[in-house]
Amino acid sequence: MQGRIKRLIIDENLEPGAPLPTEVELVQRLGVSRNSVREALKALQAVGIVEVRHGFGTFVGSMSLEPFVEALTFRTVLGQRQGRQSLLELLELREAVEAGLVRRVVGRIPEDDLTRLRHLVGVMRQDAESPEGHARTDREFHVTLYQALDNPLLSEVLDAFWDALHQVSGDLAQPHRPSETWREHQEILKAVRAGDASRAEDAVRRHFDDIRARLTRTAAAG
Repeated sequence: MQGRIKRLIIDENLEPGAPLPTEVELVQRLGVSRNSVREALKALQAVGIVEVRHGFGTFVGSMSLEPFVEALTFRTVLGQRQGRQSLLELLELREAVEAGLVRRVVGRIPEDDLTRLRHLVGVMRQDAESPEGHARTDREFHVTLYQALDNPLLSEVLDAFWDALHQVSGDLAQPHRPSETWREHQEILKAVRAGDASRAEDAVRRHFDDIRARLTRTAAAG
C-alpha cells in the first residue's frame, strides 16, 4: 500500500507541500480499506514522505533526510556501545566523500566564501580553548567550503555524517583538540586558495587521519 501511494505521488508529479487525495478518495482509487490507507499514511509520515496536518488534510512531505540522520546516528551510537568500530567506519565514509568533494570545489569557491573561510579559521584559533564553540565553527567551515557546489542533498548528507560523528565522539571524553585542528583547517584553506586540488585533498586526509588517531586513542584509553 505504501508503494502504491508513492507511485501516485510520482505519477501525478506532486511536489513537496502539494495536497494528496483524501482518505476516502484514496480508498476509492486504490480499492482498499480505509484502515489500510491510514496505516500506510502513518508509515509514510514516519519517513517524511507525507505530512498529515490534522484538520487540513494530507500533503506530500518535505522529503527531509531527518529519518536517515536519526537512523545513522542511532546505528553508530549502538554499534560503538557494543564494541564495534562503527564510529571509525562512519569517519572513513565521510573522509571518502570530502576528499573527493574538495578536489571538485577548488577553483569554484567565490571570493566572499573564501573570505568567510578565512574568518572562520581565525575564530577557530581564538576558540582553541573552547571545544563547544570550536565545534560550531568547524561545522560552519565545512558547510561554507562546499556550498559553491550548490547541491542541497550533499549538504544534508554531510549534516547526517556530522550529527552522528559528534553525538558519539562527544561521549568519548572530548577527543577534539582545537589547538591543533584549527591549523589543519588553515592548511585546507591555503591549498584551496592556491588552486591546488591535490594539496587540498592531502590536507583533508591529514585532518581525518588526526581525528581517526585521536578517536582510536581515546577509545583505547576508555
